[in-house]
Amino acid sequence: MRRVFKTFAFAAAVAVAACSGKPGYVITGTVETGADGDMVFLQERQGWNFVNLDTAVVSAGQFTFEGVQELPKNVYLSCKTAENNVLRTDFFLENGKLTVELKKENPSVKGTAVNDAYQAVKDQIAEVYPKMRELSMAARQEGLSEGQRDSIYAEYEKLDNRMSEINLNAAKANITNAVGVHLLKSIYYGLKVDELDALLSQVPESFKSDETVVKIQKYANALKTTAVGQKFVDFTMKDLEGKDVKLSDYVGKGKVVVVDFWASWCGPCRAGMPALKELYKKYKGDKFEIVGVSLDKEEAAWKKGIEDLGINWPHMSDLKYWDCEGAQLYGVNAIPHLVVMDKDGVIAARNIHGAELEAKVKELIAK
Repeated sequence: MRRVFKTFAFAAAVAVAACSGKPGYVITGTVETGADGDMVFLQERQGWNFVNLDTAVVSAGQFTFEGVQELPKNVYLSCKTAENNVLRTDFFLENGKLTVELKKENPSVKGTAVNDAYQAVKDQIAEVYPKMRELSMAARQEGLSEGQRDSIYAEYEKLDNRMSEINLNAAKANITNAVGVHLLKSIYYGLKVDELDALLSQVPESFKSDETVVKIQKYANALKTTAVGQKFVDFTMKDLEGKDVKLSDYVGKGKVVVVDFWASWCGPCRAGMPALKELYKKYKGDKFEIVGVSLDKEEAAWKKGIEDLGINWPHMSDLKYWDCEGAQLYGVNAIPHLVVMDKDGVIAARNIHGAELEAKVKELIAK
């Protein structure tokens, strides 16, 4: 049941904010299938965990949060109802009056410019995501022909592209506020350098010291430094014997070199190794080399992966997982990722595979 928030309670909240000398926030909301006594949690996400910031109790069909927030901050509201449903939605905690409908489908948070802009994006996503979910379930059905499954995948890809378009357009439209910065953090890895530069140049000063924004700027710089046509960037790691080895021990010495960023735990990396082995068998010698740069974090797993896969080209790793120095320097945020260097150590291609990779290697060797 929804009931109108009592006037005196709101007036009291405003008075508290006034006494503090700062305008505050008042969040009022309802919970679908909620009952009096249910707990609503105001939370922030730290990694995979949700950490409680504040709690409220549903009373007379509503819940209320009050406080003061310096800068808009992406947070969550969640409630576990008697039906054992966990209802959760994210929004931006900022000063002002916010109205919440916490429900299973299409929850909403409105009332401030930032949250209204974010809700508009979420409403667009809500039109696409359920269709993607249906297609994902349909693709897992038994008895589908290859053609039927390919058709489902093709339709899913269209929707996935639409989802990317929604997020990118919203990031561009809102990059001078918290919504755009938040979306940039979610989509930066799929953007081109010029798109990243354009968005980063508009990020407000108040967000430029944000840990993730700093990381994105570093990533954009790495992509520019190691773009096709640039001289390779050197780094030092350990080889399989535990000795220091540099990328420059192999690159820029008259050989075409494919640097393979991979890991033993990476399924697609392992799946692609037979093709790389064939390429190595065909072209290895005085004019061609492959160097494996592993994002493993356990030495035993790294070495076992190399042995199991039978990949006998040079290998190096610092066992730092996604903090791998080489991956950071080359802006690698997904693996496998191949970087092709010509005989002089100039980057000739990035992230190519299969026939395209072989054609590039053959072309460079012939020069």
